[in-house]
Amino acid sequence: MGEIVLSKVMKSFGGVEIIKGIDLTIADGEFVVFVGPSGCGKSTLLRLIAGLEDVTSGTIAIDGRDATDLPPAKRGLAMVFQSYALYPHMSVRKNIAFPLRMAGLPAAEQQRKVEAAAKILNLTPYLERRPGQLSGGQRQRVAIGRAIVREPAAFLFDEPLSNLDAALRVSMRQEISELHQSLKTTMIYVTHDQVEAMTMADKIVVLNAGRIEQVGSPLDLYRSPANLFVAGFIGSPKMNFVEGAEAAKNGAHTLGIRPEHIDVTADGPWSGTVGICEHLGSDTFLKVEVAGVGTINVRAGGEVPLHHGDPIRLTPQPDKFHRFDSAGQAA
Repeated sequence: MGEIVLSKVMKSFGGVEIIKGIDLTIADGEFVVFVGPSGCGKSTLLRLIAGLEDVTSGTIAIDGRDATDLPPAKRGLAMVFQSYALYPHMSVRKNIAFPLRMAGLPAAEQQRKVEAAAKILNLTPYLERRPGQLSGGQRQRVAIGRAIVREPAAFLFDEPLSNLDAALRVSMRQEISELHQSLKTTMIYVTHDQVEAMTMADKIVVLNAGRIEQVGSPLDLYRSPANLFVAGFIGSPKMNFVEGAEAAKNGAHTLGIRPEHIDVTADGPWSGTVGICEHLGSDTFLKVEVAGVGTINVRAGGEVPLHHGDPIRLTPQPDKFHRFDSAGQAA
């Protein structure tokens, strides 16, 4: 079992409040992603769960047991860091087996667990190599293997893909998602990359300045953002925000419309001029200066024949409008 419950968790450093009263329940077997901008407190919150930082106040329960004051080794959790933290002089086999040796497991049991983890992670051919003979993605898999053999109640991932190139990031996030499907173990994953959050999570926790802005499934947050912060953070390219007369006539202080919900039409109500035009094959991203509205980002079809300086007319889909009040909350 891997249920984790945070109740009124706060953390201060030198009088400065970093985590400001978090209440959160992570169900057994869930893949939960903490996401937010740099400095929002997501890594600190993960370290509090792991026991690497002490809470200032509040409680953390793991599987119904108060773990607030337990040392990391007693919490039954396994953490995978941004840096692989592998022993360069040890083989892959010995790196994966290290926590088992520290726990005093018999050699035969160590071997069984290491080979099972290596099979899951496609590391069997590399067990006798050293970390320096592996690619970045393979080294990260070794770090994950070292966590798997501990059979933890939950895995904690702290930006584990940050050191990888773009192609490896994509393949590794798919591997971690498949690993979750295979193990059915609770996973908490920290990232600043909302694309990782959207593609991997069962549940996303959006953090901002030490507080939770919204919790929900990726599609919940995409379709129904609770406020301007979440609306602007979830989605790529980010949501357009319109104020003034255009927002007022649609019953809002601020009107939000995603780039993919704006159509290029011959007689649209918005008239503008194409600025930056990025042709990506499957999509075309346009930055359009619209009279009386402002700069609007548009996601159009891949073969739209438009270029810098071209006149354009746009039709926003009115059923896709997001309305926000003067306090920035969804109206």
